[in-house]
Amino acid sequence: MIHLVLGGARSGKSRFAEAQVKQLLVKPQDNVDSECFYLATAQALDSEMAQRINHHQTQRQTDEINWRTIECPLELTTALKAHATESSIILVDCLTLWLTNRLLKPEDDWQQVKTAFLQTLTELPGSVILVSNEVGCGIVPLGELNRRFVDEAGWLHQEIAAIADRVTLVTAGLSQCLKG
Repeated sequence: MIHLVLGGARSGKSRFAEAQVKQLLVKPQDNVDSECFYLATAQALDSEMAQRINHHQTQRQTDEINWRTIECPLELTTALKAHATESSIILVDCLTLWLTNRLLKPEDDWQQVKTAFLQTLTELPGSVILVSNEVGCGIVPLGELNRRFVDEAGWLHQEIAAIADRVTLVTAGLSQCLKG
């Protein structure tokens, strides 16, 4: 099962995605205990981001879900392959940070990376919940890299939505089912 959760900054999308994991845990498939993975894509490139990461890590430690956190700012596809099982629940937070990390690499291999990622998603066992920022609702940004980011995020979301079982948009803490 692939569930794409989209929303703007501070929209409540991560909280919604975590609640979806809790719902899956309440209804275990075939009475098998699920292992929950939190694939984190953020990098602490400045002190403010380091504080955000620390806050999220602390929250997960006190959460009722026994998360196994995997830091994968670049190698998301590899991490998905390594941890997906029939009984696993994987939460990826977030795709737009991963995209940023990939676009900022000196070698531009994004198209190959994206193709491999999308192929992997279709083959994974278990449940995968993907959190991402919807960035296409604003003005066209200045700067070539900024415009490329918005374009690539939009195309990535469209391609995931096409293969996803569920797609949800979260705005102001309210969820709207777009698919599934």
